[in-house]
Amino acid sequence: MSIDLTSLDNHHDLLFEVALKVRQGHRFQPTGFPDLGAAEFETPNGRSLLVESAQSMANWLEKTCWEDDVNDLKEELRGLSYVKVMREGKYLTSSITDSHRLNSPYILESKDKTFFNALKGELGALDKGPIDRKLLAQKLLKYDASSLVHGVFLAKEQLAGGRLRVARALMAFIEADGVKVAPSGGSKQDHVDPTGKAFGQGGAEKGFGHVPFPRDEYTAEKITLYASIDLAQIRGYGLDADATKMLVLLALFKLRAFVDSPMRLRTACSFELKDVGPIASKNVTGFRLPERKEIVGEGKDGTWSGELPELIRKLGVGKDDKPENAEKMRMTPVVFTV
Repeated sequence: MSIDLTSLDNHHDLLFEVALKVRQGHRFQPTGFPDLGAAEFETPNGRSLLVESAQSMANWLEKTCWEDDVNDLKEELRGLSYVKVMREGKYLTSSITDSHRLNSPYILESKDKTFFNALKGELGALDKGPIDRKLLAQKLLKYDASSLVHGVFLAKEQLAGGRLRVARALMAFIEADGVKVAPSGGSKQDHVDPTGKAFGQGGAEKGFGHVPFPRDEYTAEKITLYASIDLAQIRGYGLDADATKMLVLLALFKLRAFVDSPMRLRTACSFELKDVGPIASKNVTGFRLPERKEIVGEGKDGTWSGELPELIRKLGVGKDDKPENAEKMRMTPVVFTV
């Protein structure tokens, strides 16, 4: 069944504000930054806190596409283009799981330059003058379609002077309002030598003995996942209607898959939806975040019935290796050698 996206046609972006709650108890552990710690800030309504940053959320959303136990895309997304990096015959990383995507050093810095030279040749027309965004989008669709949703920066001098970049089309972050510190602490126990001095190895500084430590967690009156899909940016890629719709559905899939998960961001930070029921858009009246089953349908014998898998099959190279498939999406293997 087709998902009707026509209500989005005249909108620049699609916004969601999703109320969350702590999965167990009241406290949660926010993200921390070097030399800063927890990122508290003031708003007109009081003290707030950045629970998860946009850059971190981009990676969490990307993980919704990946199946760790088989080192491959989720079955319903197979056929989507990406680069798989192998070393000594074993999986090493991929453009989905590496935070730098196609700019990963395991892809571009390998001594095996087969893929790098192919990419350089196909993007060679962008070496001089303004960047042809449509050509760039076509090549990214071919090699790493999800980067058109996640964003990518090809910082190599040999690739158009390091000017090739795409901003995030799907952006999300989590904030908490009305926050208070919930101080606690603990102690690392040493049942061999509680004093840490028995063996003259430097005591607590080296990890010997009991080591007490303080710990700051937080409570909040309100926790919100903010998400936006930049529809104008996706339309601006200049891709055909199928590819454009596929990218919007992929963004919706990532967001739906994330909110349906336990949202366990770190050891003491796990959320769930506060409200049961449809998740309505904040700015497009009548539009709601589709359920996962509406996006990918049902799977049978490795074939999924939903519109997103159907578009991926249509846009992907599949099992054919015909010349007319040269610009279609594909999985590209790269061997990392040093």
